Amino acid sequence: MLGAVRALLQRVSEASVSVDGQVVGQIGPGLCALVGVAGHDDQVAADRLALKIWQLRLFPDEAGNMNRSAAELGLAVLVVSQFTLYADTTRGRRPSFVQAAPPLLARALVDRVVSQLGAAGARVATGRFGAMMQVRLVNEGPVTVMLET
Repeated sequence: MLGAVRALLQRVSEASVSVDGQVVGQIGPGLCALVGVAGHDDQVAADRLALKIWQLRLFPDEAGNMNRSAAELGLAVLVVSQFTLYADTTRGRRPSFVQAAPPLLARALVDRVVSQLGAAGARVATGRFGAMMQVRLVNEGPVTVMLET
């Protein structure tokens, strides 16, 4: 089955992630990407997602239209692993996360997204995989987009 890594992108004026009260990743203007991985995902899907994050036109041009990408503007990306993007809420009141990838696969593919963004020229900050994180951001617009490769 072809992989379909997910990301919830938010256009931000600033964003940070902390673990135990310590900031572990921080950016100014750019994108906050919450990245979720399913059990059937692969490196090809992670590579496609990284390119999509970097090149998606979510920033305004001179006319105010969303025609500019983080790549064009040289902006940063904060990547935070987010297995809850694969929550199944179709039954009952408690979400199921059986579609989410096991931790070893998820960590490898989130790391792959980070490395591919860096290879494409992005300044990338990250959270800490598997940790209880506090994410703070100022959403510009607000602009929030769900991506699935």
